[in-house]
Amino acid sequence: MATTTPRPIGFWLKLVDRLIDEQFATTLEEHGVTRRQWQLLNVLTSESATLEALDAAVAPFLDPGNAESSAEHLAELVDSGWVAIAAAGYELTERGKGALERLSQVVAGQRTQMTEGLTVEQYDETLAVLETMARNLGWRD
Repeated sequence: MATTTPRPIGFWLKLVDRLIDEQFATTLEEHGVTRRQWQLLNVLTSESATLEALDAAVAPFLDPGNAESSAEHLAELVDSGWVAIAAAGYELTERGKGALERLSQVVAGQRTQMTEGLTVEQYDETLAVLETMARNLGWRD
């Protein structure tokens, strides 16, 4: 039976967040990486970064209650040869760049599916609204 009372924004935010996490996790795990590893690879596309900078870049996705850090997610990427440890911190290797390019195509397909039926303007407006709400609640980047 369909409900006639609109559901609150918290319901939709949590539901969409969970569904995004589940779909991306499934898609990425099929290709041998976790969502956190995917995020770290993306951060490293532009330049090398220290562990502290990587932790800051993915902070909203880490569990501070369990003292989670990027280090545990980077270890497997280093072992796979996708990321190297350099003087300036962690950096993407050529092998990692190739893997990220392939994964980017897969993720683009996932994003296309997620935004099906939305115009570019609707998507952009949704992001702007959510950012405004986050700032109203005290978030600062």
